[in-house]
Amino acid sequence: MKKQSIFAFLFLNLLISQIYAQAPQFVGPEKGALVIVGGGNMGPELWGRFIELAGGPAAANIVIIPTAGEDSSAMSAPREKEKLLSLGVKNITVLHTRDSKVANQELFVAPIRNATGVWFVGGRHWRLTDSYLNTLAHKEFKAVLERGGVIGGTSAGATIQGSFMVRGDTKGNSIMVGDHTQGLDFIHNVTIDQHFLRRNRQFDLVEVIKTRPELLGIAIDESTAIVVQQNTFEVIGASYVGIYEANQIANSAKYPSGQNSTGGPFYFLGKGQKFDLKTRKVINQQPQRPNEPAK
Repeated sequence: MKKQSIFAFLFLNLLISQIYAQAPQFVGPEKGALVIVGGGNMGPELWGRFIELAGGPAAANIVIIPTAGEDSSAMSAPREKEKLLSLGVKNITVLHTRDSKVANQELFVAPIRNATGVWFVGGRHWRLTDSYLNTLAHKEFKAVLERGGVIGGTSAGATIQGSFMVRGDTKGNSIMVGDHTQGLDFIHNVTIDQHFLRRNRQFDLVEVIKTRPELLGIAIDESTAIVVQQNTFEVIGASYVGIYEANQIANSAKYPSGQNSTGGPFYFLGKGQKFDLKTRKVINQQPQRPNEPAK
């Protein structure tokens, strides 16, 4: 039995090594950035980073995508627009369709071509894939990053940014792997969960990664975000980010994030900690204390 476990471990490592060898040069965007928020209330730090990466209040040109929301609220996105206006952003466009044919039209995508930032509102992320996946709009979202802009989103707007979507089933978000699994792939070989501590979802990604060891699972709590640039992300905000990786699940290694833990299938990163998406290793071991300024 012990020999079988050793062979299984060696096979898993070989499989992951082959996946890494075939992986793109950058897991995140080569240019530009992602601001991926786990839902809940967004403090000034999170909005401030998004606006900064979009060029600052005076220069930012933001497109808000409310399509994940219910039909009754999808056209207005009032909270996000009002918040951005209150922070000094003047150029804001709300862009919405539920028709992928419309998302393929030149007239529809024209505001995205002028955008320095795109914001995906929360709701159900399958609505976003039904509307935008593999359309001209999807191509233009990626072009925002290619010219150095930022894409952000919260809750469903977080999960949509990964390559593989959990909780995308049209029957309900308690189904981890359902009828919609393909994300917009702004960050590669990654699946993103949200609200994970607030809604007691800590163990939900474990089985997903066991069956799909090529994926890195990132779970983001409310009022918390990761800022992704090339092969690195940084944690900002009020709570924690969970890391789910095949080797960690298999070995339950101790102290991968610098904490005095006894090991387990996942581990947490706190504010100020950085993570290498290519090697899937923590870069700096200790999180900032609450209210401690960034170094």
